Amino acid sequence: MKKLYIPLILFVAMGLNLSAQEKSRREKKGDKYTFSYSYTKAIDSYSHARKLTPEGQRRLAESYHKMNQDVESEATYSKLITAGEGVIPEDHYNYAMVLKINGKQDESNRSMDKFSAAKPADLRAKSYERNKGNFSDMHTDEGKYQVVTQKLNTGAEDFGTSYYKDKIVFTSSRAPVKMVRKNYNWNDKPFLNMYVSEVKEGQLQSPEIFDKSLNAKMHDGPASFSKDGTFMAFSRNTQHDKTKDKIVELQVYFRTYKDDKWSEPEAFTFNSPEYSVAHPSLSADGKTMYFTSDMPGGYGGTDLYRTQRDANGIWSKPENLGDKINTEGDELFPFFEGTNETLFFASNGHFGLGGLDIFISQADGKSFGTVYNAGAPLNSPADDFSVIADDKLNKGYFSSNRSSGSGDDDIYSVEFLKSVNAGKKIKGFAKGKDGAVLPNTFIALLDDKGKVLDTLTTKADGAFSFSADSDKNFKLTGKKENYSDGDSLTNTFGKEPIVKADVILRTKDQAIEEKVAVVGNDLAKIIEFQPIYFDLDKSNIRQDAATELNKIVKLMNKYPKMVIELKAYTDCRESKEYNQLLSDRRAKASSEYISSRISNPGRISGKGYGKTKLVNNCSCDGEVVSTCSEEEHQKNRRTEFIIVVKGN
Repeated sequence: MKKLYIPLILFVAMGLNLSAQEKSRREKKGDKYTFSYSYTKAIDSYSHARKLTPEGQRRLAESYHKMNQDVESEATYSKLITAGEGVIPEDHYNYAMVLKINGKQDESNRSMDKFSAAKPADLRAKSYERNKGNFSDMHTDEGKYQVVTQKLNTGAEDFGTSYYKDKIVFTSSRAPVKMVRKNYNWNDKPFLNMYVSEVKEGQLQSPEIFDKSLNAKMHDGPASFSKDGTFMAFSRNTQHDKTKDKIVELQVYFRTYKDDKWSEPEAFTFNSPEYSVAHPSLSADGKTMYFTSDMPGGYGGTDLYRTQRDANGIWSKPENLGDKINTEGDELFPFFEGTNETLFFASNGHFGLGGLDIFISQADGKSFGTVYNAGAPLNSPADDFSVIADDKLNKGYFSSNRSSGSGDDDIYSVEFLKSVNAGKKIKGFAKGKDGAVLPNTFIALLDDKGKVLDTLTTKADGAFSFSADSDKNFKLTGKKENYSDGDSLTNTFGKEPIVKADVILRTKDQAIEEKVAVVGNDLAKIIEFQPIYFDLDKSNIRQDAATELNKIVKLMNKYPKMVIELKAYTDCRESKEYNQLLSDRRAKASSEYISSRISNPGRISGKGYGKTKLVNNCSCDGEVVSTCSEEEHQKNRRTEFIIVVKGN
């Protein structure tokens, strides 16, 4: 697959001698061949050079890799690194990638350890350190996918599928009948064109040229279409390049279907002769486009971007998708499934099984959540890329140059047998019992062991959203002033990428009433009210205390079989004898307030307990002098209520 994205990452240091060693004539000739993508000729020139500089050795290793000769590439990298002269951290990284393709995971890890030690801040190193222990799981076929080879594959390059109405458009280097054959330097195969196929019984059938008027003299494709099939975006090589780097960049063009024909290609506003723009992926309405580019300001290699088209057809300034998605390596072939807000893309920068791997991430508003490796058999040690999926995430297509194919890039269909491991989104609202949304509610997401994973405070709409791993149980809790705590159990099992779960909170009065209401005639349940408080050395009922007592009165009149016990306390100051009398007066005042307002006053009783059972460390017995503040002492001057419910 390397033929398509090489213009984005060509050696831009042509002519620079990274070593003091003099280059031979054959090495210089090899440099010219690599610059024109003629890797077979480059390998021949480098291989016949008497001696190569470290730069020449590096380019020979890379040329082997571009031609899928990874055994030879491994040997060449090994020779470069063993010699030691002129070795750079990127050599360890590239050597690790080739070792992994060749099935030598342990050796690959050792090389990555050296790269990681040299560049610990590199996003590729961070991904490696985070995920290296997951290689075995990624490599194991857990029955998540059913992969089927498409019979239309040839020895040519067949890849880059896209949905077009009820058909599939793909890109291929197969030579059409009666078409003048023009070959690409890299692999001596025809330039890429776009084909369209019907789908019958799970197979792409009878491919035909998508539109003869579209195919230019160089590469055309891959493409992407709006859902109604009237707007398309596609990649194309420019034919001539007048910039100093002499690199022919990839660019994006648009066409509109009107009056039974496609319009002339219209260039994307942000095309440039200085960098490449490729691999467009349109949203269903054609108003959002994801794409690949090595434009300035990225993280390195090629990055993924997003742009939006307004009512006047003007595309917004491209937005880099950020360092959760992009790395210093290459991120390519984005596909965003809008119904499920799921991004698929290919990368050699995130930790994977080898070559390009397919990765998945769930959208989190305008940003994205954790990036997950799709795992085997969607991924393999070879290049796996260009995945698309239907709006139910049930079926799709992808491309790969795995060894079991027809000889080059091939197209495969895939059925997603289990939930797509992009993580999940848990979305919902904080609500009151009446269904009204609750702003300023503190929501926490906990795992099944009670560990808090994430928190937020809802805004005016009461909404919350959390990213979560697939196939796990979770708990949501909600807290809000003047409300009882709410909670909700949920899980991320199943195929749905978005799980909906609201958190219902009740006012404290509602919570108590509900607890009382569910108690049967022969059951008893203890329910605690909020305590009331008293001023220093006082037993009169304050206004704030009366408010709480009125709640008890209301419930006791509603439930005539309720029985209340109360306990009154003091703070630590004064003697035990004095505080015992004071707490008795507080108990009596509280009891009389309620008994005078309910039927059958004998249902409420209580007593004072002096300065026992302090709720804090504000003790002052004997010679101990408390240093507590008045606010802390206030917490001990209280009456507590226990409602013993015997039927309702």
